[in-house]
Parts: sequence; C-alpha cells; structure tokens
Amino acid sequence: MKQRNGSASQRQGSRTRLLAGAALFACLPLAFAASAQAQTSPANTPASDQPGPDGLPPRAVYIEAGSATREGDVISAVGDGERVLARFQSHTLRAGRVTYDMTSGAGTADERVELTSPEGDVVYASHLELDSDLNAGVAVDFATRLSNGASLMAATAVRRSANVNELNYALFTPCPICDAEGNPKTPSISIQAEKVVQDEELRAILFRNALFRVGGVPVFWLPAFAVPDPTVERSSGFLVPSVNYDEGRGLSVEVPYLHVVSPSEDWLISPQFNTDVLPLLNLQWRRRFADASIVARGGYTYAQNFGDFDLDGDGDAESNVDFGDRTSRSYLLAHGRWDPAGPWRAGFTAERVSDKTLFDRYDVRDPYQDNGLYYGDQRRLISQLYAERQTARSYVSVAAFSIQSLRVDQFNPITPALNIFEDDNTLPVVAPLVDARWEPVERILGGRLRLKSSAVSLTRDAYVGAPVLRLPTMAAVPTITDGVDSRRLTFQTDWRRVIISPGGIRFEPFLDARADFYSVSDLPPVLSLEDTTITRGRVTAGIDVAYPLIKRLSATSDIVIEPLAQLSISNKPNLDPRIPIEDTQTFELDETSLFRVDRLPGYDVYEGGGRLTAGARATLRWDEGRTASLFIGRSVRSDEETAFRIPVPDAPSRLYDPSGLASTTSDWVVQGSFAPTQGIRGWGHATLDSSGNVRRAEAAVDATWGRRNVAAVSYIVDRSNPQSGPLNRNYEFVQLAGQQFVYGNWGVAVTGIADLERDLITRSEVGLLFDDDCFRFEIGFRQDNTRVRPSGPSEGVYVRLNLATFGGTGYERDDRR
Repeated sequence: MKQRNGSASQRQGSRTRLLAGAALFACLPLAFAASAQAQTSPANTPASDQPGPDGLPPRAVYIEAGSATREGDVISAVGDGERVLARFQSHTLRAGRVTYDMTSGAGTADERVELTSPEGDVVYASHLELDSDLNAGVAVDFATRLSNGASLMAATAVRRSANVNELNYALFTPCPICDAEGNPKTPSISIQAEKVVQDEELRAILFRNALFRVGGVPVFWLPAFAVPDPTVERSSGFLVPSVNYDEGRGLSVEVPYLHVVSPSEDWLISPQFNTDVLPLLNLQWRRRFADASIVARGGYTYAQNFGDFDLDGDGDAESNVDFGDRTSRSYLLAHGRWDPAGPWRAGFTAERVSDKTLFDRYDVRDPYQDNGLYYGDQRRLISQLYAERQTARSYVSVAAFSIQSLRVDQFNPITPALNIFEDDNTLPVVAPLVDARWEPVERILGGRLRLKSSAVSLTRDAYVGAPVLRLPTMAAVPTITDGVDSRRLTFQTDWRRVIISPGGIRFEPFLDARADFYSVSDLPPVLSLEDTTITRGRVTAGIDVAYPLIKRLSATSDIVIEPLAQLSISNKPNLDPRIPIEDTQTFELDETSLFRVDRLPGYDVYEGGGRLTAGARATLRWDEGRTASLFIGRSVRSDEETAFRIPVPDAPSRLYDPSGLASTTSDWVVQGSFAPTQGIRGWGHATLDSSGNVRRAEAAVDATWGRRNVAAVSYIVDRSNPQSGPLNRNYEFVQLAGQQFVYGNWGVAVTGIADLERDLITRSEVGLLFDDDCFRFEIGFRQDNTRVRPSGPSEGVYVRLNLATFGGTGYERDDRR
C-alpha cells in the first residue's frame, strides 16, 4: 500500500489488493490516489525517487491481503488461508498479519513471517518490527539462510542500526539443517552463543560465550569468537591449523594466520611448531596490480640439520639425530607475471633453498610448481626472467634462467642424511634463450608456411660427460673440471599442404629446411680444441597419408579405422660429438611423436636419411559417448644411427638406445584408451622392442561410483637401460588412491605408491574419513619410505580438516611430492 493521507476506516472480507490495480469497496479511493501518485514521475525526478525494480516508488508499500482495516493512519491486513503479501523498497514480506503506520512508515508482521531481501536472503520469524528505512527492527524466533549456505537462528534479533544486527541466544551453522526429504536434522558442526553481533561495517560476525558442537555434542568453548561476514570474500584471522606426527619432527602443528592488507594484497603467516626440532616460520605475500601479480613464499629457521645418522659407525643409523652447526636455513619460492592489454607479457620466478633436504625435513607443501615460461622438473628449482609476444601469426620469447637441483645422485643405504646430491655446477646457466616463429597470411603454393628461429647460450662451471658430451675417450679422464660452454643459432622453414582426394584419402606433402650454427668453448684439453665453430644443415621432404574409414555397426555404434603412413627423405645428419646434447636428453616415443618430422625434442640431435613410418588407429564408439581406441605403429629407417646410442651411466663401455630410434627399425608404439561407462575411463601407452619386450609403459584407470566414491590406479615402468646397477635409472611403480563410503558420511581413504623395482612400499596412507556438505575430516596412519628423506623411513598419524565457511588445513589427498 502507498499513501500517507486519508481518513476512512473500512473492512473488506474478500481478497484485497492495494496499489495493484483492482482495490475494492472502501479501499478503492485509496488505491486510486496511490496509483495516480505512482504514475506521476516527471523526467527531472531525482534518481532516489525513481521506481524500483518492482515498479514501486521508494516510499511506496504494496499490500495484498484477504482483508484490510484502517484506523487513522494505521492499516491492518490479515490473510484468509494465504498469508498477507507486502512489497516495499524491493523487499517482499509474507505474514499472517501485517500492520503499517502511514505516518511513521513503521510496520509489524506476525505469524509465519518471511522477509526476502533484493539479494535473495530470507529472514524467518514469528514476530517482526521494521522502521521506515529498514535501519532498525526487532524479530522474535529469528532464522535466516545466508548467501554462502550457512544458517543463523536466535530467540530474538534486534537491528540496532543500518550496519549492526544483534542476536540473543543464537545458533550458527555452515551445515545443512534439513535432510534430502526436508526433515530437520542435527547439523554436523554448529556454534551456540549467548550473543551474536553482525557488524556489516566491520564485515564480521562476533560471538560471545561461543560453544562449539559436533553432531550436537559440545566439544569446545571460547569466551569470544569471530568469523567473516558472508559478504566478505576474505578477511584477516586465523585459519584452520594442521596437525600431524612425523618421526623426524615429532608432533607438528602449523597455525596459519591470514592478514588482509587490501582487496588486492594479503599476507599468510604460518609458523610450524615441532616437539623434536626447532620451529619453521612460513610466510606468503600476494599482491595484484591492474595488469600484474606477484606471489612470494618463504620460510626460515635457525637450527641444526636432523635425520638418521650412524654416529658410532656400527652400520646402524640412530634415529632423529641433530648434526652439523646451527645456522640460518631458508627457502624462497616466488613468481610474478605482467600481462597488460596487447601482445606482450613478461614474468619471473625465483626459487632457491638453503638445504637440499629442507622441503623434506619440514614437509613444505607443494614446492615444485609450474609458474613461469619454463619450469624445472621434479626436485629441481628454476629462477628465470622472461618476456613473450604473441599474435595470431607470430610468437617470440626471450628468457634467461638458472637451476638448483635437489636430486640425489648417490643414495647412502645406511645413513640417508649422507646422500650425495646432484652438483648444481654441472647444470647450465641459460642466458639468453630466444624462440620465434611467424606464419604469413597468404598461402604459399597452396599450403601453410612457417618460419622459425631459435638461439641459446649455455654456460657451465663443471664438466659433464655423457649424456651431455658424448665423447667415449673422456671416460678415462676424471681430472677435467671446467664446464663446456656453447652457443647455438638455428633458422628453420616448414611448409605443409593438405590435399583430400575425391575418395577421401588425405595427403599432406611437406618440406622442412634447417640450418644450425654452433660455437663451443672450453672443450677438454685432450682434444686439442678450446674453441670451435660448427655449422650444419638439413633438408627434409616427405608426405603424410591418412585414409579414415568408418562403418556403422548399429543405430548407436560405429567403428573408425584410420591407416597412417609417412615417407620422408633427408640428407645425412651431422651429429658432431663436440656438440653438447643439452635439449634432447629425455625423449618418449608415442603416437604423437612417431609421425613428427623432428621426432627428437630440441635441436642438438636430429634425424636424417630415409624414413618410412606406418601405423593404424581404430576407434569404436557406442551408446552415448562410450569409446575404445587402439593405435599401433612403427618406423623403419634406411641406416642405423649410432649417435643415438649413449654410454650406460655405470658401465661407460656399453651403449644403449634410450630413444628407440637408433636401429633400422624403431620400437613398436602401442597406445589405447577406453571409456566403457560414464564412471570408468582408462588409457595406456607402451613401447616394445623388436623381440616384443616392453621398454617403457604407462597405464591408468580411474572410476567413480555413487555420489563420492572414487578410485584410481596407475602403473609406469622403464626398462630402456639394459645394464643393471644403481645408476641405470630403470624404475617400476604402481600408485593407488581411492575412497569408499561405508555408512552414511563415514568412509575410508587409501593411497599408496609401490616401488616394484626395489620391492618396497614407498608411500602409503590409510585413513578414516567423515565427509558431508559441511566439512571433511580425516585421521589416519601414513608411512614414508622414500630414500631421499634425510631422516630415513617415517611413519606417523595425520589429521586433515576442511570446514565449509572456515576453510581447511590445506592438506588435500593429492598433495604428494
């Protein structure tokens, strides 16, 4: 209803609409007056007086009721089976009875009161009082559902001002209070308080005499407690602590505190306290700019090293021994990115640690990340500066970086604290590394032309033999100390055209031309060459042929068979042994690399001569996205390429072929995938030699069933090195992870990694978990037998907790290193 003047007092027994178009009997004059005022809104009316989204002027009230009476300036409305409906200031009110004072603008509502805000928040009460500006009010038997899904209930609620709400004898819970059928249930977690104050200016909810309940059972009490207001994306305060036990550190508690400086900047201060060793202080700073961002993590402690150490030389290591001098130990993991509008962007990473085992000793979470243009592989840190420019037809990048290795070169079987790590001086400093490519818009001879260029300069402090410098005569010269430095400049032209015949055969002729220029210095003196320049070139011509065939098997299934072939001819490659092999040390032959012109990654090693590659792919599809596919292929070359064979690390007199391409016939490539149902999928890849022996293989299957049950198993094996011994790098692992709910929200979770090469369970966890819409809690037992741990094998109890609204410990199930 709208209009504050008038004197009639009337009653109407039928459903009455005021200011809605058809007010009846005694209310008719009032409705007409209100309608006339609502339709009068001149163009110069201030914005504050313009109608709202519901069409009502700011001070107007619309009421729809079964009956209405007016006594002076007070209007009373009562429902007749259905509740009274009132709309004002974009709010909607439903109640059994509503009164409205046209002079003061105040209103009251009783019986099943429901008030909905413009944002969709709903307040329930048995009695509600509001002033004209909604700045003050009182509610009895108050209840509300917040925008983040949490519920807040109280015996009484008072709105003291536009920014402060006060609740007495309140209950707050982030958990559902009704089951799937709509029946009430005890929330998993709740906070009961004598008084709760919601300060919208402070953007916080403050609790007094707060009692925490789990499943309705009291477990903890605090005289005062605060949580962010639901409108707050993040707020300063303590986060959920993490607790675990490790044999090296003892009982470990990490208590993170988040300090929000501004909407674009915050600090995370997270000290780790340990019962058996000195604490570690972890810090994180994040800052966003208009077109840039910076994240910096770091940690510091002043302590001795600790781990398993054989003090008395009896061949048995004593557990958790402090050794070495007490000194500063720290780490830094930082990255930043500048990404303005336009084709250019730039960034950096800064990753260093004082001790090669600091991450392992203190269980620093997720230290190996991919945040820059280039990234270090597992257990290697990279510090870099880079810039790149990308358009629809061109790309250029310039970078410089250095690497710190945390890899173990030689394991100590008795005292893991004495493991020998990879020497950082054997790793190159790369400055600069330039990569560029460009494609013209016009078609050249009906095909796509791509021009590429690359340049790099690498500097080493220490000498590295195979596989970097593959000089067999150097195996007997251990006194070399200076590292070999190299510079390379490459230009490449790549042309390719697609032709599809009337019969559906796809032909792709291609032409590739490349020139390399190398400058190598600080070669071993026994070669009588300190500096040398090497030039080489390669031209490749060839054609790819594919003939996809499809056959309909039924109304819902078909099979696609695609024979593939590639014929290419190149001049004989110049694989000068003085060229360091920097960018082709790791290689995996698979379906995608088998048909590339440059099957070996990088530039230092490449193929030449004549090559014929053939394969076939079959794909079966049926019933709404279910699929299965299989690929088999192989390559044949005109001549063997002995340069692809390298010395076995612990037997330099023996050579082996890690690429699978050195012989006239390559390894067989077998690759497949399947998804027989919506909840199951898997894939596999393997390379087999001419005798059918598996050289490398990898496979994985994952499944989901029910609402939250999951399982995944993966297998990986590498048998490419024929020489047995500790340095051959062969491996075989099986990894398993899964969770199964047994009763309601209760279940079990297991993870494990088995080293089949050493017949050892490397890591394992078995835990009991509770998981509902409100929180996830895990407690279990874990064991770590990784050889890189300075404290040797470890076992202990872990606790993980993630709460809705309050956040979590940060220990996710897939947080593995």
